[in-house]
Amino acid sequence: MRLHRRDIQRDIRELGSMLGETIEAQESRDAFETVESLRQQSIDRRNGEGDIGSVRAELEGLDTDRELVTARAFTAYFELINLAEERERVRALREQSQAGIPDDGLEAAVDALAGEGPETIESVLEDVHIEPTFTAHPTEARRKSIKAKLRSVAASIETLDERLMTDKEAEQVDRDLRAEVTGLWQTPQIRKRQPEPTDEALNVQWYLENTLFDVVGEIYEELGDALAARSAFGSDRHVPKLFEFRSWAGSDRDGNPFVTPAVTAETLSRQRRVVLEKYREELTRLSGMLSQDTDHVEVGMAVDERLSHHENVLPSIAATAEQDYPDEPYRQLLRLMRERLDRVGTVRPGEYDGADELQADLEAIAEDLRANRAGDVAAAHVDPIRRQVETFGFTLAGLDLRDHRENHTVALEEALAREGIDYAGMDESERVEFLTDAIEEDETILPFEDLEELDETAGRVLTRFDRLAEWQREYGTDAVDAYCISMCEEPSHVLEVLFLADQVDVVDLPGHSGIDVVPLLETEYALSGARRIIGTLFENDAYAAALSARDGTQEVMLGYSDSCKENGFFAAQWSLQRNQKRLAEICADYGVELRLFHGRGGSISRGGGPMNDALLSLPNETVTGEVKFTEQGEVIAEKYANPRIAERELEQMLNAQLRARKRAIEQPTEPVEDEWIEAMETGATAAREAYRALLETDGFVPFFEQATPITVIEDLNLGSRPASRSDERSVEDLRAIPWVFAWTQARCIMPGWYSLATGLDAYLDDGGDIETLAEMYDSWPFFRTMLDNAAMALAKTDMTIATEYAALAEDDLADRIFPRIRREYERTIELIGAITGGDPLPLSGWFEESLRRRNPYVDPLNLLQLRLLAEPDRSAAQERALRMTVKGIAAGMKNTG
Repeated sequence: MRLHRRDIQRDIRELGSMLGETIEAQESRDAFETVESLRQQSIDRRNGEGDIGSVRAELEGLDTDRELVTARAFTAYFELINLAEERERVRALREQSQAGIPDDGLEAAVDALAGEGPETIESVLEDVHIEPTFTAHPTEARRKSIKAKLRSVAASIETLDERLMTDKEAEQVDRDLRAEVTGLWQTPQIRKRQPEPTDEALNVQWYLENTLFDVVGEIYEELGDALAARSAFGSDRHVPKLFEFRSWAGSDRDGNPFVTPAVTAETLSRQRRVVLEKYREELTRLSGMLSQDTDHVEVGMAVDERLSHHENVLPSIAATAEQDYPDEPYRQLLRLMRERLDRVGTVRPGEYDGADELQADLEAIAEDLRANRAGDVAAAHVDPIRRQVETFGFTLAGLDLRDHRENHTVALEEALAREGIDYAGMDESERVEFLTDAIEEDETILPFEDLEELDETAGRVLTRFDRLAEWQREYGTDAVDAYCISMCEEPSHVLEVLFLADQVDVVDLPGHSGIDVVPLLETEYALSGARRIIGTLFENDAYAAALSARDGTQEVMLGYSDSCKENGFFAAQWSLQRNQKRLAEICADYGVELRLFHGRGGSISRGGGPMNDALLSLPNETVTGEVKFTEQGEVIAEKYANPRIAERELEQMLNAQLRARKRAIEQPTEPVEDEWIEAMETGATAAREAYRALLETDGFVPFFEQATPITVIEDLNLGSRPASRSDERSVEDLRAIPWVFAWTQARCIMPGWYSLATGLDAYLDDGGDIETLAEMYDSWPFFRTMLDNAAMALAKTDMTIATEYAALAEDDLADRIFPRIRREYERTIELIGAITGGDPLPLSGWFEESLRRRNPYVDPLNLLQLRLLAEPDRSAAQERALRMTVKGIAAGMKNTG
């Protein structure tokens, strides 16, 4: 028996070899040699031993079939390399855990709290509540079948890496791994149909069900152990609920006509079925563990009371349980618990009224075990289930509804017109007054009994609210209790949603409000007008009553994606930072608790980057402890596909939020020098002007169309939502995801850095100095995170390749636009190097190593994509090859939008 020690080099070498053998066996020796030649020439070019022309020349000689094989080969290679890197990350986590304490783990977080008394620690824990929110935004470029095969490959690599096996056993796993690689090659990478919203909901559900459901209990156990061992908190104190997971998949209607009430209803039903089955499996497993009888344990009052309660509800089942498990009280209780679970959502009486009842049963068992000196049994087998029920309830993940504010306004204009009310003719103040009065009245105004007679938009909106009331009655308020309003710019946009909810009794003031109304502030007009919007609402009697019914907490969503697309990276980052503080000040003025919802994407320009850095860089004034943020597309797979990595991600989030909340309590106002603020104001103003000047340059949109594969991306079956908000092309109408996706494909990730240098130079030209910027980088988490994130986008940019894409555009467009982008790129690298005082770009070793490993293999895909984009009359086979290059570059860059 021996353990087959592995490292990333070995994994890459063996997976690459298996892929090569598969290509040779499935295609031909010539095909394999073509791929190998391209690979070696690209490596030589990156090592300074060749040039891009030799790679291009090799591609020029390929026929259509060989183009497709080449695109497939490099795409498959990256899919496998991503798994090798995932495995290496797991190895690194295990080694760090063995060697000591990572500075962003739970032990480090507890050490930061350890100097405080138990009451202070308890207060911090009570405040912290983290809500990752999974979205269905179309940035995941892989098919579900491909992902399933890749998970099988990952499982085989894990087995080879961690299990003690004989040589024969290792050979069998190796054979299975080769079979999966062959299956991967034989499976189409490109979707033949556009995914439906139910597909996206199933994708999100997979990570909740197969990874996070099990990981959550481990996080609490580790935190509890650290608190008991390293602080005065004590093991007898309860760690409150710290995590909750939410989803937009199946409920986000903004821009997606395919998300119907039927889709949302099916999503709710499926999620409940899944989570109830998971609990049933856990209770069955627990019944096998808790075989104690009354000769060995003394049953306490809590278990007796729960047994009596269930006996009253299900007397015949209680009698059967007593007969099947004589003198085994825990098994009797678990039998009754399973029966009540089985009846949830059915017509049979006796179901659990809610997850709280199930939680009470589990708490009774845990308490009884501890009273009988079986605390280890409770900790090992009962407490994890308690944490699962606490976290996932009977819903698995709460759904947020979302729609564009225009749809609510249009719906009310038509529906109210049928009642003789001219809502369309009212100005903003009149609308606020009308909606307020209507909410405070008891009678229903809207014609919910005649929805089929309304136009499409009005009928769709009113039907959704009518069904919302049904969903809350059937699945509980927690199942769907937030409504996000895209492009919210006026107080009436928020009151419209509150009014619609009131009309169906989801809101019944003053005592009940079953939904958080969440304005999404994403335009500069909305962000700069936050006091006008939010302050007006807080002073509104109807809204104040609704807020009071929601525990005085106002959730506000910040739109990173559209803010950056509108204003550019520098100006958007500063606007979001500044306006977060403004929102906190407004809420403080009115005595309202703020919960910020950060609409982050995967790419840097859309708010991406390391989550722990992002949480620690938030202004102290905004860190109330509650935080919500979106998780999107390929980022979900990267973070949550592997249980160990998922656990690490949650650890880092919790570490950052605990430390940030402690810091905010100690220092409620963030210490930021006036000179730093002035530097940002000067820089952001100049940066926005430069960015807008680029976008408003005559011919910019045609240049974008010609110098990126945007037209190809729009036709890919990536997601159920259209890529644009209208049929006509404009930067404003293009969604932020395909905007960033297209630039990423062209290796010119300008949304993540363009105008940063212009802004910094404006500050320097206004009398500023590099020393001050260096001090800001060293001492201000916000500024450091902004520059570090820009550095990652710059590092993924390749100006040599980007120049090739620019050459696809008409000469006059390329000559007028691309040199500005190149100059900004070069100056930004120069300035970041001067500010940080180190390498040109401050990158982590892992990130830099991964880039070096990937770049030589992305280049052939880019050059093949360029060749195909330049072909005016592409055949069907060439179209497939072109789409495959998009998939491959996305896998190689580990980014889409």
